[in-house]
Amino acid sequence: TYDVHWERNDDVQWASRWDIYLTMDNAIPTNVHWLSIANGAVIVCVLSAIVITILTRNLRHNLAKYHPVVTDEENADVLEEKGWKSLHADIFRPPSFSPLLLSVCCGTGAQFFCMTFFTIVLAALGFISQAKRGAFLMAAILLYSLSGAVSGYVTARLYKTFSGMECQKATICTAMGFPGLFFILFVFIDLLARTNGSTYAVPLGTILVLLGLWLGVASPLVFVGAHLGYKEEALEFPVQTSCNPRQIPDQPRLVRAPFTLMIAGILPFGACYFEILFVEAALWMGYYYSIFGFLLPLFIILIIASAEISLLINYCQLCHEDYHWWWRSFGTAGSTSIYIFIYSCLYFVQFEAHSFGAHLLFFGYMGLLCLGLFLMLGFMGVMASLWFNMVLFRSVKVS
Repeated sequence: TYDVHWERNDDVQWASRWDIYLTMDNAIPTNVHWLSIANGAVIVCVLSAIVITILTRNLRHNLAKYHPVVTDEENADVLEEKGWKSLHADIFRPPSFSPLLLSVCCGTGAQFFCMTFFTIVLAALGFISQAKRGAFLMAAILLYSLSGAVSGYVTARLYKTFSGMECQKATICTAMGFPGLFFILFVFIDLLARTNGSTYAVPLGTILVLLGLWLGVASPLVFVGAHLGYKEEALEFPVQTSCNPRQIPDQPRLVRAPFTLMIAGILPFGACYFEILFVEAALWMGYYYSIFGFLLPLFIILIIASAEISLLINYCQLCHEDYHWWWRSFGTAGSTSIYIFIYSCLYFVQFEAHSFGAHLLFFGYMGLLCLGLFLMLGFMGVMASLWFNMVLFRSVKVS
């Protein structure tokens, strides 16, 4: 036998009785998280300085070349257009591979961005109880469902800009694509857990609630958003697109897609990898994660870093006269999630799990989380590159 003697601690207020559990008895010093934010801020500042320096120097040189000052004694010869300026008739050409799929991916990414951003903000402000994990998860699911209108609107605007003709198909794919994939895998993992008698098995009532939120809330909002998006005018570009596509010259190896996708995600991943360790510990090790005030700036840093690296590679691609930037920008920004998935695989080694169910549970859910992150960051990369290209070609007078 053993005895337990309870002592009243008058120094602890009733409202803060959970602090010792939420902070894990201060097992991780606060300075560690400040160091993580400082690390991400330094990476973003360095990346911003590189982007500003390269773009300022190159654009100033190119604009001075394309707009020479001609005196009365000189005759200006017609300059041969080279580099990014030669792409003015092709830069906004729709993507050569599946504009419908790109529109659906961007719409789903916008939905994930709204869900993630507002969930973190509400948790940081204290509107979501950090002591109840179910409340946090339920808030994320509700925000994802309510963000369906954003998903439908973004998909419709982009697909209309690409002059797509299968509007209903694009809307249905947005409403059923990623949620359908997630629900199928979720049900499969739950059936496996029930077969093995695991406590991770989800009650049937919860599954029906999720199904109702998907088919009764999220999907109708996607159609509402798509209806509003199709009523809007297509995006207006500053230059006209020619009928005949321009031939793309041979690209150097350092500018080709495999190399850029391999190196693009390193810096954004380096800006937030330290905090990922604590997030995964909360997901899989039973720890509490209550410092959403640190997570919010790191999330913003991740978005900015991914957008900037996508913008930089987009400019390098245009300088080599390659105008297929839509999918490249999407993959460049989203490649950070690949490094996060690899990092998660290395994290899984310490579990010493040997059963098939454990492997399926971990890699299935982490794969879906990283896929959602890929779509979200890819959407931000496309928006950043689109904004930059529109500003760039709006400021240049083409002949």
